[in-house]
Amino acid sequence: MPHVTWSRREDNPFIAEIVMQREEVLNAFNTQMAAELIEICADITARGDVRVVGLRSSSPRSFCTGADLKERNGMTEQAWRDQHRLFEKMFYAIADLPMPTVAIIDGFCLAGGMELALNCDMWVVSDKAVFGLPEVTRGIMPGGGGTRLLSRRIGVHRAKEMIFTGQKFGAHEVAEMGLVNRIVPSEQLDAAFLEIAAPIAENAPLSVRYCKSAIDELIGYPDDIGRERELAWYNKVIDTEDRHEGIRAFNEKRKPQFQGK
Repeated sequence: MPHVTWSRREDNPFIAEIVMQREEVLNAFNTQMAAELIEICADITARGDVRVVGLRSSSPRSFCTGADLKERNGMTEQAWRDQHRLFEKMFYAIADLPMPTVAIIDGFCLAGGMELALNCDMWVVSDKAVFGLPEVTRGIMPGGGGTRLLSRRIGVHRAKEMIFTGQKFGAHEVAEMGLVNRIVPSEQLDAAFLEIAAPIAENAPLSVRYCKSAIDELIGYPDDIGRERELAWYNKVIDTEDRHEGIRAFNEKRKPQFQGK
């Protein structure tokens, strides 16, 4: 049985959802689950016409609780390192999806599970979700972007508190830190996701993808370099059919029909 599946939404085929379904262990990821996530991300990218991706759990109990430590119990150091290289590919596969990604989070979102969410572009969160990077309480440290990505989102001081203490935080606390795009009751998660995803899916796909790439690349650049690279991304959009279609539709007072070309 697969631990991860994906499908297009019936109400909008431009929106895909990746579903983690290893419910019996709160979606702790093991070797199989990581390999499946990598393969699914490659499949979605190859399709070319998916415009938004949601990452969610099949269970409200847990989004993901990180690596399966039972599978890791008794591993040699070399086996641990080999497995972590696979996990690294999994995190990067999510981060490198060219279209916007939204983590749809309910229940526990801990350790590598929170890092999976950090590798997404946006968060839609249940008001009952619980977050944390407790790796230091187990003698390890975040290895999937936690020390690199969290401070970009919430600042160095808050990131250090979360990582150094290993403590858990509630949904409203992480929302106050600036990590959350929407915070709603569990039963409203799907509607909140669509509130973000549907308008994105209507926009020019190449424009949105280039905006994502530009934002991700330009974080931390000195302004002189940032200006140059920003215009390089802008100029990639100029000679696209979608740009011409957008101008035509505006002048013809109609809704544009973007094709991602």
